Amino acid sequence: MTELEERIGYVFKNPALLERALATPAVRMIKPDAKDNQRLEFLGDAVIGLLSAEVVFKRHPDEQEGPLTVRRTRLVSGAALAEAAEKLGMRNWLKRNIGAHEIPSHAKLLADAVEAVMGAVWLDGGLEAARAVFRCLPLPFNAAFNEWDVNPKGFLQIKAQAHSHQRPVYELVEVKGSAHEPIVTMRVTVVGLGSAEATAVSKTAAEVAAASALLQKLQRKQKQKRKA
Repeated sequence: MTELEERIGYVFKNPALLERALATPAVRMIKPDAKDNQRLEFLGDAVIGLLSAEVVFKRHPDEQEGPLTVRRTRLVSGAALAEAAEKLGMRNWLKRNIGAHEIPSHAKLLADAVEAVMGAVWLDGGLEAARAVFRCLPLPFNAAFNEWDVNPKGFLQIKAQAHSHQRPVYELVEVKGSAHEPIVTMRVTVVGLGSAEATAVSKTAAEVAAASALLQKLQRKQKQKRKA
């Protein structure tokens, strides 16, 4: 049993599947004919979609499609999957080309690896095995649900226009990583309400995260005023 298998609570009958799941596309830079994890990632994305839908459906029997969709999206977002990969120590097992730069904390590479591993588990042990591993992943199963989670940018815009009749302004702060694996930091500012920054694997995702961060900041301020 490898350390990763111990952490996810599953021992592969076919260890080659796990090896393949941890082979990022960068391995082809060393060996052009090598097989990477993209096919397993494709399969794992569907497996995670099914299992995450099942989890939120069972945990929230009184909610309708909209809130359930938001919960599922947050549960298995790219950032959530990348964070789970970090907690599992998966960066230590990812096969990358020699001399490649450090893997960013929330790189798509890490999230893709989680999906690939889930695809490998499904192929190796079937649905029940995949379900058991999914429940062991360090994902935000108990994350709080906010009223703006369906559309943070839209919610912030309504709030901004009600406050100052001006729209939120989004600015690019920084781009790290490579063109293939960018890590983007965006800042959102609302006149009279403040600003917030967030980092994600794309400009759009970073804007959404920044809007959510500012809304959370405003919520905390409102709670503090109530206590005062």
